[in-house]
Amino acid sequence: MNVHLVDGTYELFRAFYAVPSAKNAAGAEVGAVRGLSRSLLALLREPGTSHVAVAFDHVIESFRNQLFAGYKTGDGIDPDLWSQFELAERACAALGIVVWAMVEFEADDALATAAARFARDPEVEQVFIASPDKDLSQCVVGSRVVCLDRMRKKVLDEAGVLEKFGVTPAQIPDYLALVGDTADGIPGVPRWGAKSAAAVLAAYGTLEEIPDSAALWRVPVRGAAALAESLASRRSDALLYKQLATLRLDVPLAETLADLEYRGAVRAPLEALSAELSDASLVERVSRFV
Repeated sequence: MNVHLVDGTYELFRAFYAVPSAKNAAGAEVGAVRGLSRSLLALLREPGTSHVAVAFDHVIESFRNQLFAGYKTGDGIDPDLWSQFELAERACAALGIVVWAMVEFEADDALATAAARFARDPEVEQVFIASPDKDLSQCVVGSRVVCLDRMRKKVLDEAGVLEKFGVTPAQIPDYLALVGDTADGIPGVPRWGAKSAAAVLAAYGTLEEIPDSAALWRVPVRGAAALAESLASRRSDALLYKQLATLRLDVPLAETLADLEYRGAVRAPLEALSAELSDASLVERVSRFV
């Protein structure tokens, strides 16, 4: 069997900017939730989809905001998008999908925890993390745990991570600490870019093992002296950035593998949701009910 773990926050953002605006009878914006629901129904119809869960950032802030003031917040999110977060969680639940609504942790932490847990089950053939977010690349294990970009229909396995970033999945937090991740508010270390980070990490493995002095480096990198100086003067910052970029594997998820098996939508909540979305076709699109 396969397990599909969906980044609901990403899917909702993508739907908001990809599908036309739509209002319900009360005048509230619901277009993104309509788009999300259709997208997930399409996933459920695909061959090989049997066990599914979706994770949301119920609130944008997490424990990481206590570690670093510059970490991402909900500031700047379009109010019409923000107003659909809770509705999106209810839509997924009505469709019969397990929902993880994260408050202390982030959705990515839930996905990482679930991927690691279910990949250990001998019944599971493959775990698909449905998201193109680069920080989730650290969860990839061979071809057993992969990232799936559903829009582009691309699968990123361990060889693909190495080809794309120049580092292994385990080195992604070190890589992001050096180059930064604007999506999460991680600034990175000045002067460091993708090529220099990949080359130096290939030689030393982790951020902690990179010498402060370029004279001790055993890898030729353009501008090595400036890079080494920049890292040496910001070593503590870089280590914090690595901590921020490292996904947690200890999120307390109650569901077992059996709980993720898709059995069908829940008719009464789905009919109520369909009315709230002013979208009568939603119920008609569902082929299976519990």
